Amino acid sequence: MKKKILVVDDSSTVREQVAQTLADDPSFEVLHAADGLAALQQLEQHPDMALMITDINMPRLNGIELTKSVRAGGQHLGMPIVILTTEGRADLVAEAKKAGAKAWVVKPFKPEQLLAAARKLMSS
Repeated sequence: MKKKILVVDDSSTVREQVAQTLADDPSFEVLHAADGLAALQQLEQHPDMALMITDINMPRLNGIELTKSVRAGGQHLGMPIVILTTEGRADLVAEAKKAGAKAWVVKPFKPEQLLAAARKLMSS
C-alpha cells in the first residue's frame, strides 16, 4: 500500500514541483491542498495520511495554524509535518517546532533533500 503525503501550498507550481520530486519514490501517493482549510478537509477524508508538507504563508489558514490544528487532536496527532517555505527566520522556525512540525525545508529545495526527509520521517 502506498504512503499518502499531503502537499499544502497556495502555489500550484510548488505543489507540482513537490509532487514530481516525491513521485521518484513509487511507494508514495501525493495529494494536494491549496491552503490550510483545504488541507484539513483532505486529512478528514484520508485518515491514513502518513506525512504532510506545508508552506507557512497561505490564505485562510497558514501553515503554523494548520500544524497547531492538526496537533490539537484527532486522528493525525502523530503524523510528521514538514514546513516547506521561503521563510528562514529563527523565530518562525521556533514557532513551527513548538506547534509540532518535525522538519523545516527552505525553498528553493533540493529534491534529494526533500525526498530523504520524507522517507526518514515516515520510517521513524
